[in-house]
Amino acid sequence: MDAGNQTRVLEFLLLGLSEDPELQPLLFGLFLSMYLVSMLGNLLIILAVSSDSRLHTPMYFFLSHLSFSDICYSSTIVPKMLVNIQTANKAIMYAGCSTQMHFSIVFLCLDNLLLTVMAYDRFVAICHPLHYMIMMNPLLCGLLALVSWSVSILAPLIHSLMVLHLSFCSHTEIPHFFCELSEVLETSCSDALSNYIALYSLTGLLGIIPLTGILYSYSKILSSILKMSSAEGKYKVFSTCGSHLMVIALFYGTGLGVYLSSAFSASSKRAVASVMYTVVIPMLNAFIYSLRNRDMQGALRTFVSRSFFPL
Repeated sequence: MDAGNQTRVLEFLLLGLSEDPELQPLLFGLFLSMYLVSMLGNLLIILAVSSDSRLHTPMYFFLSHLSFSDICYSSTIVPKMLVNIQTANKAIMYAGCSTQMHFSIVFLCLDNLLLTVMAYDRFVAICHPLHYMIMMNPLLCGLLALVSWSVSILAPLIHSLMVLHLSFCSHTEIPHFFCELSEVLETSCSDALSNYIALYSLTGLLGIIPLTGILYSYSKILSSILKMSSAEGKYKVFSTCGSHLMVIALFYGTGLGVYLSSAFSASSKRAVASVMYTVVIPMLNAFIYSLRNRDMQGALRTFVSRSFFPL
């Protein structure tokens, strides 16, 4: 059978986090709960931003995009994982695996770029407050969002198209709970050197440049804070940036943890580490931005009261 025929009938087996039958109900309940909380929290943020005119600002515009990205990212991975746990069926067809792999990269990349844009927004707001609304005008905000979406959609296409040229053996096992690109490449029966080169090149490009932008923005913000004489002003700046800094620390800290676990640990531990950025972080983002932000809390209370307790 040639490689093309192999690919058309191919099934991958997602081994998941554990093969212990006694743990499956616990895992199902845990991930279902976190998924539903993540969906509800991020959806409420989107609805609150869209319904409250006080939140029609650049920061909340990008936050609504981040919440939508988190919803899509979790929905790309978690439902299939829950079905596999519930049915005890670990199989995923080649087309399904390729789709899941592609869109998980798209929304992970989008999260990364949106966090960078949000750091720039905070830099302009704090370092150039008098020119904030001029610099962060609706046209620029729309352009930054468009560029983030465009890069996030186009860059993963390179990986997806290159994977199509690989051949795989039937019933290939993936020691993970979703089709992560690096795991898929490891199961290939053909030479995947060019795929690895593209993977590390694009990861470095889309990782280093945004992180550099974030570090530069916050170095300027820190410099502005140190020049402030008022303790109240410093506290206000920290409260403005605190939520974003926590999300950035979670995002990049988890990414570093997954990289280190993949380099020095077994695949099973790598899968456990991946739970953080696939399930936990999208849930925590909603909590961080809603619980630490007074404007968002007020908008959420107003939206909930109007929607469920109308006068």
